[in-house]
Amino acid sequence: MTLEQTFAFVVIALMMAAFIWGRLRYDLVAGCSLLLALALGIVPFDKAFSGFSDDIVIIVGSALMVSAAVARSGIVNLVVKRFFPNLTSGRAQLALLLVSVAVLSAFIKNIGALAIMMPLAFQFAKKSGTPASKFLMPMAFAALLGGLMTQIGTSPNIVVSRLRQEITGESFTMFDFTPVGALLAVCGILFMLFFNRIVPERTNSNASIEESLEAAAYSSDATVDEGSPSVGKSLNDVLKHGDGEVISTAIIRGHVHLSPLPDVRLAAGDTILMEGKASALDKVVSAAGLTLSGKPIRAGRGEAGEISAIEAVVGNDSRLIDISARSIALFHSYGINLLAVSRQGERLREKLSEVRLRPGDMIVLQGNNRTLPTLLPELGLLPLAQREILLGAPRRAIIPVLILIAAMASTTLGFVPVATAFFAAAVAMVLFRAVPLREAYTALDGPILIMLACLIPVSDSLRTTGASELIAGWLGDVAVHLPPFGALALILLTAMAITPFLNNAATVLVMAPIAASFAGALGYRPEAFLMAVAIGAGCDFLTPVGHQCNTLVMGPGGYKFADYPRVGLPLSFLIVLVSVPALLYVWPVQ
Repeated sequence: MTLEQTFAFVVIALMMAAFIWGRLRYDLVAGCSLLLALALGIVPFDKAFSGFSDDIVIIVGSALMVSAAVARSGIVNLVVKRFFPNLTSGRAQLALLLVSVAVLSAFIKNIGALAIMMPLAFQFAKKSGTPASKFLMPMAFAALLGGLMTQIGTSPNIVVSRLRQEITGESFTMFDFTPVGALLAVCGILFMLFFNRIVPERTNSNASIEESLEAAAYSSDATVDEGSPSVGKSLNDVLKHGDGEVISTAIIRGHVHLSPLPDVRLAAGDTILMEGKASALDKVVSAAGLTLSGKPIRAGRGEAGEISAIEAVVGNDSRLIDISARSIALFHSYGINLLAVSRQGERLREKLSEVRLRPGDMIVLQGNNRTLPTLLPELGLLPLAQREILLGAPRRAIIPVLILIAAMASTTLGFVPVATAFFAAAVAMVLFRAVPLREAYTALDGPILIMLACLIPVSDSLRTTGASELIAGWLGDVAVHLPPFGALALILLTAMAITPFLNNAATVLVMAPIAASFAGALGYRPEAFLMAVAIGAGCDFLTPVGHQCNTLVMGPGGYKFADYPRVGLPLSFLIVLVSVPALLYVWPVQ
């Protein structure tokens, strides 16, 4: 073993220890690891920042943007209400999420399948009161397992097919992976359903301020227009879109105030006075086809995506004190609408336009994002901590879905690489205003991207110093003396151990020739061994950095580095126990 190889092993060992220790944030650990690798000379200075241009960083950042656009569009909530209106059990929700992600991952990139389903997971988590962390990590693992089922499901399958062609002259076909891959996906999903208690309950530490603000109950009103799908429906049918977080305080029909009884049938022109969280009010208004109070606001030319809503508190010297929106002509004077009011300890029972504001009232205003910030001090309003308010915000529900489908199709058909397709999709989301420009960078998880960019050159030092080849040589000495199932299990375990430090495609490139040599030395056919390498490289359940799916859910799920082996280690053992006999049965070695 050379000095450089020793240094590579030391850096990797220290890095893993720091991750498990958990006292330093993961991006800081990654940065320190990169600096140590540079100081020891195992990462050249000209390669130090190569990770920032790596495809994995682009894919993860773009997928976060795409996922945010899909969540903002409201299409996920529509799907839940339409097809699964009564799905409230946490286990049933998890089963639907895992099966959907696994099936999608068999035909599209697993990172894309996960990006599609993540907003739905957050919807389910809120509906059932289950922490989102109980869904996200199992979904990431299901995406990895689903990719094992077809040739195009994951990069290792594609690479190993090419290597088999080079070795034997015959490539694996599209569904050669299906018998073993489907069995592993089913076993993995059942494991995560019945042993979900080992998945940690975490919260996203970056969301604490937003969650505190979200607890505020706002009063708002919305009108049932002619042609609205809510005409003729009961009040209960409309409010159920808020998942029990919205109540009605009154219904105004002409000049008459009606009691908000659940079975009251709504008519065109009715105004519903509602109270609830801003996000829940938005669900009711958008799903039921209601129209919020105020006049339609049109942005200037080329600024349609800049119509937004903002929260503020009425200050003690505000000019709005004891004045209603109607009397001050808020829209005509300032070009803004009052969408909701929250008053501590009091439930409002009148139209927003008639509510006289008091100091300390929390309000939601809608207007042009370019002028709202300057109007707040003019009106004596104090802005609250910035967060996304969808109530009254313009959205284009179908556009994010069409963009995502186009990105998936272009990668599946081989027109463009995955990184290019997802980056184009992220840009398109902003260009078509599925995500407003001001919110684009808040959708990116900076610490995750920094961690990835720093660890890529550190992990690559195993290859550049020859440490990975050294490990392969040690394995070769051991595997020659093992029976077929032992040699197959060893190759599978080695691929699983290496793939967190190399990307999964690189793992196949390193391990597949070794596996084929093992098979030849033992007088066996190479197919089962090549399949074992693909499975091991595709099943990285032990770290958040080995595969972009694991990385994608780390921030939103609030996971720690040590959470991954807690769930991934027993799942990895299950995969080994199931895949070895299955491979020997489906791909006989003699």
